Amino acid sequence: MNTRAASVQNVAGGLWARLFGRFTGRSDEQSQSVPIRDWINVGQAQNQAVKMSGFDQALVWVVVGLLSLGMVMVYSASIALPDNPRFGNYLPTHFLSRHLFSLLIAMLAALVTAQIPMSFWEKAAPVIFVLALILLVLVLVPGIGKVVNNSRRWIPLGAMNFQPSELVKVAMCMYAANYMVRKMEAREKFVRAVWPMAVALGFTGFLLLREPDMGAFMVVALISMGVLFLGGVNGRMFFLSALMLIGTFMLVITFSDEKRERIFAYLQPWDPAFAQGKAYQLTHSLIAFGRGEFFGQGLGGSLEKLHYLPEAHTDFLLAVIGEELGFVGVACVIFAFFWMTRRLFHIGRQAVALDRVFAGLFAQGVGIWMGGQGFINMGVNLGVLPTKGLTLPLMSYGGSALIMNLMALAIVLRVDMENRQLMRGGRV
Repeated sequence: MNTRAASVQNVAGGLWARLFGRFTGRSDEQSQSVPIRDWINVGQAQNQAVKMSGFDQALVWVVVGLLSLGMVMVYSASIALPDNPRFGNYLPTHFLSRHLFSLLIAMLAALVTAQIPMSFWEKAAPVIFVLALILLVLVLVPGIGKVVNNSRRWIPLGAMNFQPSELVKVAMCMYAANYMVRKMEAREKFVRAVWPMAVALGFTGFLLLREPDMGAFMVVALISMGVLFLGGVNGRMFFLSALMLIGTFMLVITFSDEKRERIFAYLQPWDPAFAQGKAYQLTHSLIAFGRGEFFGQGLGGSLEKLHYLPEAHTDFLLAVIGEELGFVGVACVIFAFFWMTRRLFHIGRQAVALDRVFAGLFAQGVGIWMGGQGFINMGVNLGVLPTKGLTLPLMSYGGSALIMNLMALAIVLRVDMENRQLMRGGRV
């Protein structure tokens, strides 16, 4: 394995170890070590392919727990929506049944995805990225893309609507990891290492902003920049790229009256000029958290979901959790995302230590995606960040997001399974 890639991963691993070690009760040295030989069967022939067995059960159970709580809270947040004339023809279980349907498809897709070796995804990464870009173009075509709330983000597929921006997040994880493997020798040179990736990100961002979907663009940019950093791009070049990205956001805000007004509303949500306008969702989200106090009002006891808090079952699901389950419920959700993100990074570090750079960077890219999007959604709900229109991964209502989330996590689970297979002395 390239020594610089290993050193960069060790530095990144050290940062994570110091950050999270105090919560696990382990020393820095213990946290930084990667247990490469935990499951080796010495008596087994090194060149013999072994049967794929063993997986990260703790990760699976945490994901199942988030999915289960999300299902319950989606039902609680949406049960009163049929009282609204806009949803007058819907049954109280309409959103729950659609969520369960999407969850079933997502689980089947995840089971199939987990059977596909990482070598296939590494080869197919550029093709999948191009396919995602084609779908982003198609969704902007009148008559193909579906417009909801002045945004053209969905392609109708009969039983459900597909959101290409969710596929782009998976595709960017793959493409960025594949790109860094192919450009490993050129990481010190800005033009050769960063510029092609910047062009790909710029074109993707242009399409996402045309929908518009600023939240998805932020997550995709976060994934690409994070994978570039973990892949070992020169530090000075990385920070220069970050400054260019920040400049892009500043230009978008400068030339968009709506986004600029949203920023001011976020800074002063209780101002009468914003409380009934751009800050309406935020103010009612904060009221929901205030009503929840420590233990909450009890499951189903939310008042804000009764047509006060818009999009309670999607973007602001955490606010309903805070009102009904209180600080305790919110803290459990935050800790679950914290643990899951840490575990995804650990699997990625382990893959890199086994000289599987693409698999390792992809797993860490998914960790950046889940942790980053979860942080943004929680920050928006709590009033720490401006409203972005991002859902809470694995929990909010939304078929495309649920399917892509579980498929991405299934690929990471495959990375872990192949890691264990190699550590037993087998081959992949």
